[in-house]
Amino acid sequence: MKAVLQRVSNASVTVDNELVSSINQGFLILLGVENEDNEKEALALAKKISGLRIFTDENDKMNLSLSDVQGEVLVVSNFTLCADCKKGRRPNFEKAARGELAQGLYEYFCQTLRELGVSKVQKGIFGADMKVELLNDGPVTIIIDSRELAK
Repeated sequence: MKAVLQRVSNASVTVDNELVSSINQGFLILLGVENEDNEKEALALAKKISGLRIFTDENDKMNLSLSDVQGEVLVVSNFTLCADCKKGRRPNFEKAARGELAQGLYEYFCQTLRELGVSKVQKGIFGADMKVELLNDGPVTIIIDSRELAK
């Protein structure tokens, strides 16, 4: 799984000009699920993200986690994170998981964040054409690949 994590002051998702979900301070997570991914990787990724200390403390140091700031999370499925751009000019999406696998792991990842204590986990609509708005705080943007996490 691949995640692009953005620390935000707020973020929202709309579909067909209708607000689907929104959060205040926390993380906007773009999540890409690949064919080889499984629940073990989703769990490792959720644990890593829920514990990341990238919010600033009273000394302006990145030292606080989501729980420390009562942060919220908006998770948006994004198969394009799985693009292979090595050859040619058109991305290849063969590594992106399809249908049931991708949606199942996306839902599992979101549920795991809740179980790890994230108070508010919002979602986009899986497979929809979404419009995502955010106010990036920092900006702080981190890319995490579950295969690179210590097992």
